[in-house]
Amino acid sequence: MEPIAARLARVNDRIQAACRAAGRDAASVRLIAVSKTKPIADVLAAHDAGQAWFGENKVQDALAKAEALAGRGLRWAMLGHLQTNKARDVARFADEFQALDSLRVAVELDRRLRAEGRQLDVLIEVNSSGEDSKFGVPPGEVVALARGLASCDALRLRGLMTLALRSSDPAPVVACFEGMRAVQERLRQTDGLPGTVDELSMGMSDDFELAIAHGATTVRIGRALFGEREPG
Repeated sequence: MEPIAARLARVNDRIQAACRAAGRDAASVRLIAVSKTKPIADVLAAHDAGQAWFGENKVQDALAKAEALAGRGLRWAMLGHLQTNKARDVARFADEFQALDSLRVAVELDRRLRAEGRQLDVLIEVNSSGEDSKFGVPPGEVVALARGLASCDALRLRGLMTLALRSSDPAPVVACFEGMRAVQERLRQTDGLPGTVDELSMGMSDDFELAIAHGATTVRIGRALFGEREPG
């Protein structure tokens, strides 16, 4: 297989090209390397090639990698749905949580963070496609959840995350991304939110260039960097 360093260079080139096409500064888009199901050796290869941020979906996998690679300067974003009984682990190691979808989870995560003496950047996950199979807050409920975070001092609201519809037709994918921009603008016009909403985490291996064209500030790339994933 092609070295991960070469794959990373190609992905970064594509991000830069997409930014140029959209009239954006490439520095305005952050790459998170999604390392789920991949071994620590692959994570280290990407880190050695200059990648700083890594994303995981399962708490136990993320925690194991974070502990094994402690002190190396990697930063970890939790991307998957969180059950309240895993909040303690996330509070110990994560630099960011991108899948906040309920006040119940927020309150428990806040409690665990306080016990650890830490704060955590969070993004609200939005179900932009309306698919029953996906987690996330319906667009119409995002403002209420954002307001509810005012009681969670250990959580720092930074923006929104979504998984767009998977489709070979770009039109419904674009509709998800445009819908996210609309939710973001609605939040920006809402007074008294406990944080900012500048981050838009949207776009993966199949659609990240389209996401950048529609305002993504973070893209989450797994397969294009690490190859096909093992089941799990």
